[in-house]
Amino acid sequence: MKLQFITHFTDRYSYYDSARMALEGGCRWIQLRMKEAPIDSIEAEAIRIMKLCRDYKATFIIDDHVELAKKLGADGVHLGLNDMPIAHARAFLGKNFIIGGTANTFENVKRHVDVGADYIGMGPFRYTTTKKNLSPLLGLEGYSNILSQMRAEGISVPVVAIGGITYEDIGDIITTGVSGIALSGTILRAANPVTETARIMQKLGNG
Repeated sequence: MKLQFITHFTDRYSYYDSARMALEGGCRWIQLRMKEAPIDSIEAEAIRIMKLCRDYKATFIIDDHVELAKKLGADGVHLGLNDMPIAHARAFLGKNFIIGGTANTFENVKRHVDVGADYIGMGPFRYTTTKKNLSPLLGLEGYSNILSQMRAEGISVPVVAIGGITYEDIGDIITTGVSGIALSGTILRAANPVTETARIMQKLGNG
């Protein structure tokens, strides 16, 4: 779980291609995120990418679409602050699906954990062009403060840092106490996304 890859469509790569390259580079956690796409397009892409994840023995998460995750038998869902409430998703999916929740504050974290979130996607670290309607930027100080509050409250769910993270940021971010990082653009903008993923995995200690 040290590296989560979030799919992104670019002029060079499809959602499927982006997932495939991350998997080839050693990532074993893929989140399919297709904001504003029609549900039939999301389902078609999810079927293809989930099969790829099964071939690589990787975890496959669908962003937002709880019903689709259950229908297809994905490993879980990731829910943003404006998506279906985690409590509702847990009631619908049961205990065997992974549910992650986006958080920008300690209050977000506590609320998510209280209703059954398995992990927290915390961000944004800095400004990113791959997501609209950003919450306030956290930076290293923000992560350190929230992780400190979590420890004080005995909250130990994994926290994944997200939002504009580059290779150079990884060392400093990990020292804040997060469990891992989520990337998209940093990998896809590289000259060779497969090689870049492998380099990031090695930096995280999974190489």
